[in-house]
This record gives sequence, structure tokens and C-alpha cells, in this order.
Amino acid sequence: MPFKRNIRFPVRNTNQSTSNTADMSTSTPSTQPTTATDRLTELLDSNARIEELSSAQEEEIQEAEEDSDYETSSDSDDGQNVHAWMASKLPPNLPFYFASPGPLQDDLETSTSIAQEKTMREVIDLMTGKGQTMLDVNTHGLPHLLKAKHAAFLRTILGKYPPPFQVMDASRPWLLYWALNGLRTLGVDVSEYRQRCIDTFTPLQNPEGGFGGGHGHLSHAAASYAATLSLALVDGLDMIDRRSMWHWLGQVKNPSGGFNMAVNGEQDVRGAYCCMTIHTLLHLPLALPPSSPARAAGHETFTSGLGAWISKCQTFEGGLGGAPDNEAHGAYAFCVLACLCLLDDPAIAIPTYLNTKTLTHWLVSRQACPEGGFSGRTNKLVDACYSHWVGGCWSLLESALSLPPSSYLWDREGLVRYTLTCSQAKKGGLRDKPSTRPDGYHTNYSLAGLSAAQYIYTYTKPQVEEDAEEEITQGEALKAAFNWSFQRPTEQQRKQWCFDLQDMVEPVHPVFVLPFDVVEDTRSKFAGKVGF
Repeated sequence: MPFKRNIRFPVRNTNQSTSNTADMSTSTPSTQPTTATDRLTELLDSNARIEELSSAQEEEIQEAEEDSDYETSSDSDDGQNVHAWMASKLPPNLPFYFASPGPLQDDLETSTSIAQEKTMREVIDLMTGKGQTMLDVNTHGLPHLLKAKHAAFLRTILGKYPPPFQVMDASRPWLLYWALNGLRTLGVDVSEYRQRCIDTFTPLQNPEGGFGGGHGHLSHAAASYAATLSLALVDGLDMIDRRSMWHWLGQVKNPSGGFNMAVNGEQDVRGAYCCMTIHTLLHLPLALPPSSPARAAGHETFTSGLGAWISKCQTFEGGLGGAPDNEAHGAYAFCVLACLCLLDDPAIAIPTYLNTKTLTHWLVSRQACPEGGFSGRTNKLVDACYSHWVGGCWSLLESALSLPPSSYLWDREGLVRYTLTCSQAKKGGLRDKPSTRPDGYHTNYSLAGLSAAQYIYTYTKPQVEEDAEEEITQGEALKAAFNWSFQRPTEQQRKQWCFDLQDMVEPVHPVFVLPFDVVEDTRSKFAGKVGF
């Protein structure tokens, strides 16, 4: 089903964000010391931390990165006569709307509209083959997914860093998650990194619970989320102090019903999703700790007041902002939908707290044409990371609307084309958009978005309905998010969505953003636990 064409309206906001490429260094296991203090000292003195490269090594990296892999044609068609030359110039099976700027273009010029024009021309060149340098194509005329090169690129993220990456110190857990999850999505075994991950995260876990971004940093919801997911990927969750984590999560539960990112930190929907994901994966009790500040406002459980607070984050556009009165943003939309799916059946939780009609309209408007990828906000450029942040919303929303598997609200082919044709760097890694450099963040979320486009994810109601009130009283953990399943594409669907078998990635859980087998292993690990 064709997606809604993206009409270019006047653009007022000219701010654009970029992401840096990063490689991660983890420690090498050594002989265990006799005390915890000695062990911590050893880890801090070992290769567990990010290591700086020499100036010579840094220069080598810089020279390699300067070799751009994007080529474009100087005689790019102006888009006015696309239908006339389409038959002779377009690759086989390429719909014309991926080769033309479209009939409606705004003449208001801003720095953002100039960047949009440049990106659109680069995309059209790649879509039509004029700027394409990857000759190994699939049966649909699209470049194959360069699995081996992307895996090699992600492995470098588990290596050493040049001095400029010191500014990424607080993002250490994220660097590991992006690399490990990206590798697993490509079907690569990451068990060899288990001990090194445990050694890396040991200094980051604080006695009061949670993880900081680096040693000595305060515990933070985003760092704790990335650390928990990274440890789940290597079967290392046993190192987490679950009781302390439960207490810390209680400290960041806000009296308004939402969650702060840190104790006395900002409150937004990232905190809600990160904290409830940790809570669910670790099978923690629903009851708030006695010391939680939220108890003073009458809240007794982690879920109390959460849905009502989330509902205030929906904007007049229909999208979701980070907090009430914030601008709608694709990443926040995913955090909201996934958080609600942690609480209950999506067909119950999402319509209860959100206007699904306006949300659907806003999400549909995020898919761009001719690019085929997604933007994160109104009047913003396409960005590969939103392949997940927006593309990952669709299975959650479609389940909330109880749509049959054959009904699609978005164009899967468009996202597949953008990912395979425009996001891949020929030397490995995936990037924001053409003529930008690949990095771990965009590689991981591009692959997760590709998984969303290749598989059909559905929520299966449990056969035995449990009494939610009884669960809360007994302090049981949340279970709804473990009821998702996936369906592999048929041969006809692969043909329709333009990818071959060798272009397929692994299924990624639509709520946890982890491989399905990792989620199931985690559920099994803690399902039989009583208390901490």
C-alpha cells in the first residue's frame, strides 16, 4: 500500500543534530583478586575502560575516514521531466515516486530546506543508480545487505578510542549496546564478549543501585537501560544487584506518575520507558520501595499514575513529546508506545491513554518521499535512526488497532529501499543519510528498523487472563511484553518488499529492542525467582 506522500511545507526550525562514530573498549578478564575492593582497583587499572590511541593511530583512522564512499552524478535530473525518461533510465521495478522530488515543492529557502534539497538529490541519484557504487545487487536491483562488512565495523566499536572520544565517556554503556545488539541482529554470536562486558560494567554499578555512564558517575536511567540490555545480550544479568536496582528505580519514580532520568533529574518519557524496561526484564516487584518519594503522593506501585502522565505528552499534532507541552518527536513516540506495551495488552493500554487516530496521522506523515525513510519531526530531514524510532512504532500501533497482519499503515518497501540503497557505507556500517559517515548508533537502529520492515510482529493474548489487581497486591512483575511473537515473510512478501533471503536480519523484539531469544532467556532466568 503506498504511503502518504510527504508535502514539503515551510520550514522554520533549522537545527540539525549529528551523531559521532565510536568504538568501544572493554576489559580483558584476569585473575580474580581476593576482595571486592582489589577487584574494582584491578578493573579500573585494566583495559576495562576506553583507551586512547596514539597520535599516529589517530591519523591513520582520520585518513581512512576521509575516503568518502558516496559518489554522485553532476548531471542530476531536475525532476521536472521524470516521467518522460523514466522508462529508459530507471532501474527495474523502481516506482517513479522514488525517482522524483514530487510535484509540490516549497520555494521558501532556509538552511534546513537547502540541506533537504541536497539530501533529496543524493537519494534520487542512489535510487536511480546514478550515484550507486555497490555493484552487488539483489534480485530487485537493490544493493545486498553488506552483513560481513557491517559486522566488522561493529567489532571495531568494541576496540580502542582516539583521544577526542573522551567526550563520549558518559555514553560508554550505549556504545556497547549499539555494537552488541547490532552484531546479534546480523546473526553474530557475541558470547565471547561476556566477561569483558561484566568487567566493563562492574565499576559503573553504584552501591545505591543503577549504573552511571562511567566510573564515579551518578546512576542514570539511560545508562542503566543500556547496561541492562548489554548484559542481557551476553547472559551477564546475574551481576546486577536487583534489590539495589529496585530501590533506585523507586527513587526516580516521580510523584506525578512518571520517572526522572536520575535522582532530582529531568522527567520525560525516556525515563518512563527505560525504567519500566529494566523493571520488567529483571522481574522486579511492582510495589514501590517504602522510601520512594512517589509514595507521599499516594502511589503504591511503579505503574501508578504512569499512563495518565504519559497521556499528557500527546501534542496537538498527534505525536508524542518528551514531556507535557514539548514538541512531538519520533523517538519519544516509540518510548511512549513501548512503555504502554510494558504495562498491558497494546489493544488496551494504547487506546486508553492516547488518541490513536491523530497519532496514526502524525506517524504516517513521518515517512518521506522520495526517500522512503523516516524523519523524526515535522519539517525535518530523513534520518536512518528513525527507521527504528518511527518504524518500530508500527507493530505496536497496529496491534493496538487490532489490524489484521495483511493490513499495513506504512510502506515497508520504502524503508527497505532507503536502508539498502542509501544508508549503507560500502566499507561497512550504516549512516544517517548519504554523504555522512557511519556510526554505531545509526548502524544498530538502522538494522532494528530493517527488522521491523522484514517481519510481522503480533501480540498474542495469554490464554489464561490474570487478575491485574491480584498481581499488584502480590508484588508480581509485569508480563505483558513477553507475549509478542514474529512471523517470517513469505516469498511473495520478500518480493513485494524488495529483499532477498541473504538480506534478512534477525527478528528484533518490538518492545525491548533485543533479539527474541535473548528476551526469552531473560524471562526464563528470573521467572522462578522469589524475592531478590
